[in-house]
Amino acid sequence: MKFEQEHLPAKTGLNKLPSTSPLPDANWVLVFGSVNRFNERGFAKNLRKRYPQAQIIGCTTSGEITGEGVYDDSVHINAMKWERSTLRFITKPVNSMEQSHALGAQIAGELKMDDLKGVFVLSDGLNVNGSELVEGLQEVLPNVPITGGLAGDDAKFSKTLLINNDKIQDRVVIAVGIYGEDAIVTSGALGGWNPYGPPRRITRSNKNVVYEMDNKPALPLYKMYIGYYANELPASGLNFPFAIMDDKNVNVIRTLLSINEKDNSLTFAGNIDQDSTVRFLKSDHDSLVMGASEAARQILQKDVNINDRALAICVSCVGRKLVMESQVADEVFAVQRLLGMQTGITGFYSNGEICSGEDDSHSQLHNQTMTIAYLSEHNA
Repeated sequence: MKFEQEHLPAKTGLNKLPSTSPLPDANWVLVFGSVNRFNERGFAKNLRKRYPQAQIIGCTTSGEITGEGVYDDSVHINAMKWERSTLRFITKPVNSMEQSHALGAQIAGELKMDDLKGVFVLSDGLNVNGSELVEGLQEVLPNVPITGGLAGDDAKFSKTLLINNDKIQDRVVIAVGIYGEDAIVTSGALGGWNPYGPPRRITRSNKNVVYEMDNKPALPLYKMYIGYYANELPASGLNFPFAIMDDKNVNVIRTLLSINEKDNSLTFAGNIDQDSTVRFLKSDHDSLVMGASEAARQILQKDVNINDRALAICVSCVGRKLVMESQVADEVFAVQRLLGMQTGITGFYSNGEICSGEDDSHSQLHNQTMTIAYLSEHNA
């Protein structure tokens, strides 16, 4: 696999790029940028002119990840030429939140083939139940690594956009199937958050809405734990996510999206099943950077050759960006140090991360987690 990367900082238009692209025969172009950039006049048309042979996909972000650091209101373009692998692109509309599971299963059914090595997914970040979408994909493709993320909009939670060749639109899911014995698709994921307080059992919930913990109203209990920060809910909830526990370990992290004072409920950015065990989480800068390092280390343990050219697509949560503030690039540099300079770094801050983590056979929706999709091809 060959790839070339281009970056346009804030207030620099596509017309400032050189007249010829660095990889004119690219067959997949992956683009990340702010909502403002995606709304620029002629944005999709100009990219199509630049890469006429490629399938162009991408999404809006809450920050763009590059090998040089983290940017806002920029555009990061990744042109790839897969030389010995086959790619298949599928785009489906999101008709309703309730159909998320069926949508995932439908996409997976259309991608399913014997030589499928992995799936990369970009989704609308507001009108999809990410947990249900991934569960639908995983049920049909139980042993296939599924990676990607939910589009962001600079933490405004108003409208996210995706690019699909010459179209800029919301309410869609785009999936890429990567096929062939030479394709390398693997991943890593870790949060770096630390549990505190006793375990709590979810005694009443409906998908991503939690009503009761230990038979007590959820919102007052949550407020008690976060103390002073309760006055700044729901925004301060990004600093205090939940861990869904598997035995004594953190299985997956869930971010608080909103609260309801009338019924004392908490709404999260992914499902929390009734009868599951949760714990409150907190973190600091060093722990989050260590989590990103461990996500990269998981990839190194999967027999990849870091001397080969590869693209690492980092999808990290907007909540981590808000916690780390001006030092957020440290988690990106931690990934780069481990994966080496032959690995191109790209990605975005998201409304949800899709990754299979240590076990490539089981993917799920994550929150507040650094996830890495590692894409490459075996040398001829």
